[in-house]
Amino acid sequence: MVKYPSGHSPQPNGDTSNNESKTNYGGRGMSLEEKINQSNTYYLTKERAVIHKKPTPIQVVQVDYPHRSAVKITEAYYRQASTTDYNGVYKGKYIDFEAKETKNKTSFPLNNLPEHQREHMSNCIKHGGIAFLLISFKVRNEVYLIPYESIETQMASSNKKSLTYQFIQNNGYLCQTGVFPMLDYLSALDIYLEKLERSN
Repeated sequence: MVKYPSGHSPQPNGDTSNNESKTNYGGRGMSLEEKINQSNTYYLTKERAVIHKKPTPIQVVQVDYPHRSAVKITEAYYRQASTTDYNGVYKGKYIDFEAKETKNKTSFPLNNLPEHQREHMSNCIKHGGIAFLLISFKVRNEVYLIPYESIETQMASSNKKSLTYQFIQNNGYLCQTGVFPMLDYLSALDIYLEKLERSN
């Protein structure tokens, strides 16, 4: 059992603009994290980007030895609240993002994005980095990349406790799914980066 600093269990992890994509159903049983990890390996192999999942340090409290050659961790604590899931370098830019999954068909609840993650992504942007969410709507089999700036602006102008599916469609970038890579979120990010360059 792993215990979290807040005493609560983690929210399920929970993507581009209105570009259409062909849907590949081969990886439907895989989690969002597995798809991202496989895609990151592909990106690294093709020398397209260097992006890794951040390790979360834990403090082991109790272990069992069910066999002489086996050790089983039975109790551990996170040393501190995690920031976001992934970070790396793409096209000379620092990128930092969080992956979230939701079974909700019409919205993404903002309580799935805790304050320390919001603060971290905001700080990354202040220092010139690119921060975003990958939000998977499991029922729809869709993943959107949504820049954190859009989320921050929406939260500042509204006291709503969720982002509607329509808001994410209008402000996010639909990620194409396939085999190589399994989730091509960098192509979605390219569209956003081009938009940033045009606005500067």
